[in-house]
Amino acid sequence: MGAWALLLPLLVATAQAQAQAQVCSVNRTTFEVQENTNRSEPLADIYVPEDQKVTLGPSSTPSAFRIQGTQLFLTMIPDYESHTVLQAHLECRRGDTVVTQLRVFVSVLDINDNEPKFPFMTKVENVSEDTKVNTIVIPDTELKAQDPDKNDILFYALQEVTPGASNFFSLVGANRPALRLDQTLDFDRWRNMTFQLLVRDTQEQNVKPSHTATATLVLEVQPADLRPPWFLPCAYSDSYVCLQAQYHGTVPTGHKLPDPLILRPGPIYAVDGDRGINQRVLYSIVSEQDDGTFVMDADSGNLTMSRAVPSPKVFTLLVKGEQADHARYSVTQVTIEARNANGSLLHFPESQYRGTVALGSGAGIPVRDAASPSQPLRIWAWDPDFPGLNSAITYRITNNTNFRMDGKTVVTAALLADEGVFYAEVEAKNTVTENVASAVVEIQVLEQEAPAPTAGTPGSGGGGTAGDGGPGGSHAEDQRFSTVEMAALGGVLGALLVLALIALLILVHKHYGHWFKCCSGKAQEPLISSFDNQAFCATQDANWAPAPSPSPAPSPAVASEPEPPELPSIRSLDSASESPEVARDGGSPAAVRSILTKERRPEGGYKAVWFGEDIGAEADVVVLNMPAADAAGAVDSGSEDSDEAEGPGGGPSDASSTCV
Repeated sequence: MGAWALLLPLLVATAQAQAQAQVCSVNRTTFEVQENTNRSEPLADIYVPEDQKVTLGPSSTPSAFRIQGTQLFLTMIPDYESHTVLQAHLECRRGDTVVTQLRVFVSVLDINDNEPKFPFMTKVENVSEDTKVNTIVIPDTELKAQDPDKNDILFYALQEVTPGASNFFSLVGANRPALRLDQTLDFDRWRNMTFQLLVRDTQEQNVKPSHTATATLVLEVQPADLRPPWFLPCAYSDSYVCLQAQYHGTVPTGHKLPDPLILRPGPIYAVDGDRGINQRVLYSIVSEQDDGTFVMDADSGNLTMSRAVPSPKVFTLLVKGEQADHARYSVTQVTIEARNANGSLLHFPESQYRGTVALGSGAGIPVRDAASPSQPLRIWAWDPDFPGLNSAITYRITNNTNFRMDGKTVVTAALLADEGVFYAEVEAKNTVTENVASAVVEIQVLEQEAPAPTAGTPGSGGGGTAGDGGPGGSHAEDQRFSTVEMAALGGVLGALLVLALIALLILVHKHYGHWFKCCSGKAQEPLISSFDNQAFCATQDANWAPAPSPSPAPSPAVASEPEPPELPSIRSLDSASESPEVARDGGSPAAVRSILTKERRPEGGYKAVWFGEDIGAEADVVVLNMPAADAAGAVDSGSEDSDEAEGPGGGPSDASSTCV
């Protein structure tokens, strides 16, 4: 028995070895492989008996394994999102008979290799203006992103694209992308807001690997009926309250005005406070003190009189502006004062108006405004106390038959054959109150300039083509010179002008150069042949002051334009005296003595330029000082051989300074 006890384990082991030698086997049946891993080494070794062969069975994951010899290989790069577990089904066959079946399992491990994705690129959501604060506007089920990596936790963030939009909306949480309203909406200020919704599959941004995705959210604010009608003009205290206007007006006693009343600060007008809805507003008088004196148009809000007010009185009307859907309304106050109109005065904005018209204009031609030549001259008056009476004002010209009034426009009444300045009086009369006001109109009748050629037809005034018989049709007759010829003529004239200026500068330097030396303090060199008064270097700037505009004459109908001043001649410069006391004799403007003389007088009291007996003699400047009391006598004694001189206007020329 003892020997059998020792031999029994050995016999069992031998039997098992013989049994194993008759079936297939693998050294390992389970494996773990990270996705996206390319495994080249064999997964397992297979023991196959000599009389058998091993193949992949039909339950194997397609295209995932191969058997090479007695080794099992993984032939695909595993993807967790496609297959979480791969299976190799091994069949050992003896002939056509399956002797043994083996299974090898490969678990694919997930890694963060995919980006999260939103179910939309841009999502537009309408949000009513009256949505309550803390309302979930978009639930998280509509905003969640999908991540193929099953184990990833997604983190969301809301980034504003419209500046300031983050004050109104936010996400409920970092992992819950529900959109919540945080502040009351205002359609007038924020009609739409845009956000960028961001999702990340890691909590930290700088973690590797980390993937993000974005989508656009557009919130369209829809108007809600929150505000009543507002009477304009009004001052806005906030988006929901407007301090609306109250209206004031005046009417004359004893008169029924045919037109709607003119009120301050403007006509009765209301708009829906919700501009996005913009309901039509209907007007009505809800209470009154006058028993039907005033009537209001329901659509326009115009207030008219149904009868005259016999005596002064103040009316206070309550006017309601109601939405056409009768959802909301508001009320304002209108104050109408009935006053006696006898003391009111018409008023012209300007006391004098100026206009222009072309010479040769016939009757009915509008006079153009001198300040804006493209516009007709319009003259109007108004009654500041009773603006409703402005439509009853008529206009006429009282003292000039060449012009008349066409409403508020000045037009010609006859052919204007003379060039000049005409003055007319315009009378405004209020036909209700019989009040009258007047203003003066200055009208210049000027020669009409030739019209400039148009772009389509050079040289023509009407844009027609040559030979069409219409305005501008005779192109060959109107355009006498071509553009090239005119340019050549302009170049020649310019060259001649330059040469003339050079010659003029040479002559001025030759004849008047000593003036500059005199006035600059340098010693004066004697001139051999000069007839100029070397003692004169006064400026004549005062002679070139622009002539003032002619003041309106009360009675004449025509006044001529002032002539421009003439250039002072060389003779007037030579004969200019130093002062009125020396130049005038006996106070007479015509008694002017020349300071040029051919004799050297011993008398003093004046300044003179003395020449020799002949023309070529040197000029000598003599200053004889004498008391002012004897100046007149010295002038008389030296006036026998002097030549009389006149200024540009027949009188003495004024000299402001004299160089000696």
